[in-house]
Amino acid sequence: MASDPPKPDQTPPAPAANGTRRKLLLAIAGVFAAGLLAYGAYWVLVLQYGEYTDDAYVNGDVVQITSQVPGTVVKIAANDTDFVRAGAPLVELDPADARLALDEAESHLAKTVRQVRNLFETTAQLEAAVRQRDADLARARDDDARRERLATTGAVSGEELQHARDTLAAAEAAASAARRQLAAQQALVDHTTVEDHPDVKDAAARVREAYLAYARATIPAPVSGYVAKRSVQLGQRIAPGTPLMAVVPLDDVWVDANFKEGQLRNMRVGQPVTLTADLYGGRFEYHGKVLGFGAGTGGAFALLPAQNASGNWIKIVQRVPVRIALDDGELKAHPLQVGLSMQVKVDTHDRGGARLPRVPPRTVADASAVFDKLDREAGARVREIIAANDGRGPVRPLAAAPKSAVRGADGAEFASR
Repeated sequence: MASDPPKPDQTPPAPAANGTRRKLLLAIAGVFAAGLLAYGAYWVLVLQYGEYTDDAYVNGDVVQITSQVPGTVVKIAANDTDFVRAGAPLVELDPADARLALDEAESHLAKTVRQVRNLFETTAQLEAAVRQRDADLARARDDDARRERLATTGAVSGEELQHARDTLAAAEAAASAARRQLAAQQALVDHTTVEDHPDVKDAAARVREAYLAYARATIPAPVSGYVAKRSVQLGQRIAPGTPLMAVVPLDDVWVDANFKEGQLRNMRVGQPVTLTADLYGGRFEYHGKVLGFGAGTGGAFALLPAQNASGNWIKIVQRVPVRIALDDGELKAHPLQVGLSMQVKVDTHDRGGARLPRVPPRTVADASAVFDKLDREAGARVREIIAANDGRGPVRPLAAAPKSAVRGADGAEFASR
């Protein structure tokens, strides 16, 4: 049977539909190409100058608190998480033995000063004796000369003349002995004062030593910070150097960011850094700068460094620590704690200068003036004792020295010298 001719509604699609589809595909391709071009431009202008890592952590000084003298712990003035100011007392040792040694040293210094004063007075006395012996010698010489002249006329006997000669010889011997005794005495005090005399300086050094041992029975905080890792207990007998606790100054922390070795090519000291902390999320952004680069990879300084010269070997990308300083104002507004995780991005636009510059430190890395006052106090104590026993002023009793009361962790007052 013959087929029916095609109906008008079964004709092929109009060319307009194909044109619309083609335009849609071209539009999509254009958008995709524009996106690629925009990303390429963004990479050329921005992304290629940024190095990012989330292998970064907050780091800071952990100041170990140790004793410089042995002793028994009688007071503890701070506990973990407490904030302490620089110079505040943390631990006090029993000072009884140190106080006895100090009293003995001070008594010895006072006695030595009085003995040296006696040396100076004896020297003056011997000088007067020499002048007296010289006067006796001059008188004996005059008497002998007069009798020598009279002996030629027979006015004096030979016995009287011999007696004059003997008196002159005795006067010469006495004058010589007095001068030698004065010279021996002057050898003990020449070119010195009471305070500069070797005996006094030796006794003063003993007082300084005993005073420092007594003052060091109170262990202060060398820096301001938070107490951590307390291990000391009441009644514990400690030796010098025993770790008691630690103080962490959180106002001076930094970030150690571990970058892959391929990311270090364009990094330089001083480049700006932006950071975020997991603690605050993305709500706050820190700003800092690159301070320096580690001298080696983390694996190179490990306790057991990798040995790749034998056996099977698999290449592992190494990481190098980069130290980053934080802005003090931002750190004060949003404090961080040691060990917190950070995300770090370094802007490497400025690539001038050496990658590892050899710049010596221009400032002291760390310093504490807390312990300087002990030496000053010891020197003041020595001068007081010398002045009191040199007749120039009274000595202030050590027990009357001013003390500042600090309240300890248990609420009791804790006196610091």
